[in-house]
Amino acid sequence: MAGLDSQKSASNLSTPNDKEGEYHGPDIEKQPTKDETYETREAARRYPETDLSRGVIGWDSQEDPQNPQNFAASKKWALLGLISAFTFISPLASSMFSPALVYMAAEFHETNETILSFTVSIFLVGYTFGPLLLAPLSEIYGRRVILSGANWFFVVWQIGCALSKNIETLIVCRLFAGIGGSACITLGAGVVADLFPTELRGRATSIWSLGPLIGPVAGPIAGGFLGEEVSWQWVFWVLLIASGAMQLAIEVLNQETYAPVLIRWKTAKLAKELGRTDLQSAYDVGRESLSKAQVLKRSLVRPALLLFKSPIVLLLSTYMALVYGLLYLFFTTISDVFTSTYGFTVGLSGLAYLGIGIGFFVGLVIIALTNDRIVQKLTAQNGGKFEPEMRLPTMIIFACILPISFFWYGWTAEKHVFWIVPIIGMFPFGVGMMGVFMPIQTYIIDCYPAYAASANATLTATRSLVGAFLPLAGPAMFQALGLGWGNSLLGFLALAFVPIPIIFTKFGKQIRERWPANLETKKAK
Repeated sequence: MAGLDSQKSASNLSTPNDKEGEYHGPDIEKQPTKDETYETREAARRYPETDLSRGVIGWDSQEDPQNPQNFAASKKWALLGLISAFTFISPLASSMFSPALVYMAAEFHETNETILSFTVSIFLVGYTFGPLLLAPLSEIYGRRVILSGANWFFVVWQIGCALSKNIETLIVCRLFAGIGGSACITLGAGVVADLFPTELRGRATSIWSLGPLIGPVAGPIAGGFLGEEVSWQWVFWVLLIASGAMQLAIEVLNQETYAPVLIRWKTAKLAKELGRTDLQSAYDVGRESLSKAQVLKRSLVRPALLLFKSPIVLLLSTYMALVYGLLYLFFTTISDVFTSTYGFTVGLSGLAYLGIGIGFFVGLVIIALTNDRIVQKLTAQNGGKFEPEMRLPTMIIFACILPISFFWYGWTAEKHVFWIVPIIGMFPFGVGMMGVFMPIQTYIIDCYPAYAASANATLTATRSLVGAFLPLAGPAMFQALGLGWGNSLLGFLALAFVPIPIIFTKFGKQIRERWPANLETKKAK
């Protein structure tokens, strides 16, 4: 009851356009009026205050320490670090099995190359369906409980993979492991939006995204040596141990960060303490009253609404999916090229992925150090008004760097040039991919901060679907065209998409504002 005095004295949150005495709840996806800025709407979303006289429950004040936006910097980065750690393990599992595939094929007497490739890529099919369910659920029940349940789901299915007695069982187990493992990939965007203001989101997104991009590269390195020296089953036992230990730490140290859920809990607590039935969360003010079933239904269709009602989300998702598919087409050739052409062992062939991996790391550092600074500079030049499209200009440079690798790697491998040359040739792709992915993900978070998890689910699902099935065509394509022309075809395709970032940068704001994806459920007037 001690906090009630401060709640009683807390004033309404009002914006420059509010009429005196009128309370406005956070209208998150509303398009800005003439006098309204992005920062005004962001402030209304982050800091709705309590007004007991009107039955509205929000934060005690804009400095309320319970608001995740006001957590100490060390606490924010620690919470993000927890998510990022598991975000490394899950993508690690997507590719860690690929070098050991030959040993599994020998044990199960499987010779169909498409089925063998599908055993690896089925994990990404789980990444397609998992986000569409888990992201909306996190916006109903909170990040913590959904992340915890999904992570344990991922951990348990590693046992099924390790104990599989046939390839059909292994495929099913990897599918379910992928569904569980998609939670950290999806909800991390929501946690970034929950904790960090606009000016820090570029750096936060870079740190969180380190796992999803480094994991698939580190996986083959570890998996190759495990399969060669122990057995292919030990790939999954190691994943079980690592993911189980990490999830135990997350279980103990993690906490809820989604503001609407925290205020809902606070509202229920105060209603019980004060014996009042009229209290309402500030995040629900102005919204249509829905049953739990209706809320769940509308939440589950939200990622689809974003994809099909927002052209900018559709275009960015398509572009990310293309780049992600190119990455996994790259992966289909690396192990075979360095074992058959250069005589590497299965274990050593995994080290060839370091070319892409180092490129990822360099690209990540560049984006982390420059993206927020560029945004701050452009905001100042724009009279202090931030626009999400300010994240996108650097994409143009990185999109031009990305195609270089296909010509460099393809033709040097085709001509059997010394092995270090094609490995170095993968480096530009790694840099370019990071320079494309990071701005897009941060842009989506900035556009839809209240529904960052659902927006990121759209990106994750589309790119994972392409990443799962496009590489199945890889062996046939490279067999028909060879490494040189096969990779050149991919390079020309990447070049054809270079104008897309230019279009996003120049016309992104007009597209976003002309076709807004209104995700709120408003009360009928």
